[in-house]
Amino acid sequence: MNFLSVAKMAPDDYVGFTFFVGCMAMMAASVFFFLSMSSFDKKWRTSILVSGLITFIAAVHYWYMRDYWVSNMESPTFFRYVDWVLTVPLMCVEFYLILKVAGAKKSLMWRLIFLSVVMLVTGYMGEVLYRDQAWFWGLISGLAYFVIVYDIWFGTAKKLAEAAGGAVLKAHKTLCWFVLVGWAIYPIGYMAGTPGWYEGVFGGLDLDVIYNIGDAINKIGFGLVVYNLAVQSSEEIKK
Repeated sequence: MNFLSVAKMAPDDYVGFTFFVGCMAMMAASVFFFLSMSSFDKKWRTSILVSGLITFIAAVHYWYMRDYWVSNMESPTFFRYVDWVLTVPLMCVEFYLILKVAGAKKSLMWRLIFLSVVMLVTGYMGEVLYRDQAWFWGLISGLAYFVIVYDIWFGTAKKLAEAAGGAVLKAHKTLCWFVLVGWAIYPIGYMAGTPGWYEGVFGGLDLDVIYNIGDAINKIGFGLVVYNLAVQSSEEIKK
């Protein structure tokens, strides 16, 4: 595949449209985050860097996924899961980075990373490798997701955020809502693309459109929350 080639897309290909828009949105977000790093002190630069890496990795994968879609007119599931297995753990790292000011330990970070990998690997197994047992692998993936939700809403992460207070607590709550609501988009896409008892409810939906919208909202949104936290913290220091 020629990286500089321009893929031909049908005018009514709304799925391909979301791939192209998603690719450009991720690229633009990456440039914004990387260029804004120098505006903050060292305490927040790593967080902004991770935000940029999340959208940059996604942008590269979306570049290939959009061409794959146009060329084959089928879901680029492999590329998508490679993207997720890199970016979702990084999104979990963001929780640790913003909570370091309250004494967060690396064990919290590694716990969230492990759960996110379990969530993604079992999701891939159900969506690609063992589609006849998609409901089972989806259940395991969902359990890992709910443990993450519990940890950040009620567990150690929540206590650390409350101890930090102020802008950190506000940012933590916003990221928690992204995980609870934004990440909930992905199980819908999973059920739309796999066989099971839920086909009658989600079977008519296009999983790629759901996934593309979810990626744009969650990955860019995560970064903007962290960016806003860095801005507010810098303003408080100046005052």
